[in-house]
Amino acid sequence: MSNPNPSVLIGDRRPDIAGSMMQYDLEASRRGFIGTQVLPVMEVGVDSSQYGIIPLEELLQNRETARAPGAPYSRGTGKFTKKNFATEEHGTEEAVDAKRAKIYRNYLDAEVVAAKKCRDIVLRNQEKRCADLLFDATTWTGAALTTGVTNEWDDYDNATPIADVDAANRKVFENSGMYANALVINRNVFMNLRHCAEILDRIASSGAGNRTLPTDVTVQMLAQVFDLDYVLVGGGAQNTANEAQARDISHIWSGEYASVCRIATESENIEEPCVGRTFHYSEDGSEIGTIIETYWNEDRRSNIVRARHDVDERIHYVEMAHLLSNITS
Repeated sequence: MSNPNPSVLIGDRRPDIAGSMMQYDLEASRRGFIGTQVLPVMEVGVDSSQYGIIPLEELLQNRETARAPGAPYSRGTGKFTKKNFATEEHGTEEAVDAKRAKIYRNYLDAEVVAAKKCRDIVLRNQEKRCADLLFDATTWTGAALTTGVTNEWDDYDNATPIADVDAANRKVFENSGMYANALVINRNVFMNLRHCAEILDRIASSGAGNRTLPTDVTVQMLAQVFDLDYVLVGGGAQNTANEAQARDISHIWSGEYASVCRIATESENIEEPCVGRTFHYSEDGSEIGTIIETYWNEDRRSNIVRARHDVDERIHYVEMAHLLSNITS
């Protein structure tokens, strides 16, 4: 634990604690956090601004390319649709009592434990914001943008997830001129898909008739079955009960929905067509996986551990996703 210093009034960055958690990506994966994969991070130099995305009709516009001698080349006008982002700081703190830290120092580093708890809270809230954006039945409305599947994917014998995803992907192409590259589901839906007869039959046929067990089915196999680059499985949980009430545990990503979408693969290319982005503003010391800071609180004789970051999650093209509902009965 750092030495108490009553003169410290602002947070000191703690790379020593952050260094204990350098496996952030691995930790996030174990928790089932997929938000920054669905809405990849874009670093920005200001905390709010206007930005432009290319209208879909401009992306697909035919243009004459033949040029006669002495004539000019055809030229585009470079039109953009204006959008805005405004990052917001998210953070939380945990008090590490000086006496308690000394009592338990032979068993644990109290500051590291507090930092992990704070980081988890901040990132769990970010995950929820991403899930709320993508699994939003008020954003994706109408037959072009959403479909209720006929047979839920937990109806193992009758479900047709391959046909459902293929149909959704065709809708993405019809709306945007580009095919989806990802399926976003929660872990419960993933486990159901591993039992679907249509899935198991497709995998068995690709393996020249070898018998396939549900436990053999991996995320990579599902991606091949759906002819997608990615199957992103959200496994994060949340307690939706108020404090002092009995816990009410649920998935952050709802089992009622699945999204067939196009996600960004080029982190710094704002013009890459995709369903959305996470804007991150780092000028105030923020880090996407949270920065860890501490300061001494004399009144409580505690070191206060803080985790924070400065982000804004945004949908770019609703046309680059198709929301499937009625996924789980």
